[in-house]
Amino acid sequence: MNRQAQAAVLFLTGGAILHAALTDLYLRYVKAGLQPLLVAAGVVLIATAVATVWYERQAVRVSDGDDIVAEAPARTDAPASTDAPDQVGALAKVDAPADPHEHAHTDADTHPHAHHEPRISWLLVLPLLALILVAPPALGSYSAMRTGTALQKQPWGFEDLPSGETVRLNLVDYAGRAAYDHGRSLDHRHIKIAGLLALDRDGTPYLVRMALSCCAADAQPVKIGLTGRIPPVLRPDSWLEVTGTYTAKQTKDPVNDGIIPFLDVTEVKPVKAPRDPYDESWNG
Repeated sequence: MNRQAQAAVLFLTGGAILHAALTDLYLRYVKAGLQPLLVAAGVVLIATAVATVWYERQAVRVSDGDDIVAEAPARTDAPASTDAPDQVGALAKVDAPADPHEHAHTDADTHPHAHHEPRISWLLVLPLLALILVAPPALGSYSAMRTGTALQKQPWGFEDLPSGETVRLNLVDYAGRAAYDHGRSLDHRHIKIAGLLALDRDGTPYLVRMALSCCAADAQPVKIGLTGRIPPVLRPDSWLEVTGTYTAKQTKDPVNDGIIPFLDVTEVKPVKAPRDPYDESWNG
């Protein structure tokens, strides 16, 4: 891979990162707060690619100039010699056989062997093609049901809920209140929660939000079980908004023995997937 190919790979990688950072695509990989860093990384890669091409062209121009100077015929102002013996000596030197070792040394100097880079370096292009051609979906029910719940430690406290008979909560907030506050702030309230639907091996439905600390590689699910008026047909990975009331029912996550609280469902309706599929309210 020569310098121009390296510059092309850098440019395409920077362009792909900028495209992801300036659209919602980056939200499938990292938290929203990291968008400025992605934009900066894309700009730096593109600038590096442009600088690489510029310096390479400058080096070629300097090399061409040196070749022109080297090939120019040498001028001499010395008068031609009329001395016959000197001419005979010069002819003898011309007719004399050249030293084979010296000839080989000259050929080696004028025709150096080219060193080719290993072709395996082109494998560096594969992650770039994956980023450009394949846009993977956000982590879904498959990952959620094979990863232990992130609800592992008790929060310091809970804020007061807004007034009204029905209150909208994010899934993490409800799970924490139901698991560690024993539902004291949730009694006699109708709760609305949106999340991703997941089913375990027994067909028990769960509402899930994947929580990020940094990026999708460290994503962990927060789960709540659903009981009550559950629709007869459920499609995993669909997004639902459920309305229900607190129930003391709990279970243990089979992956890490974490607490999974339940919600007693009274109403279910499908909703569109949010712009950010991961829950930003989670602080780890």
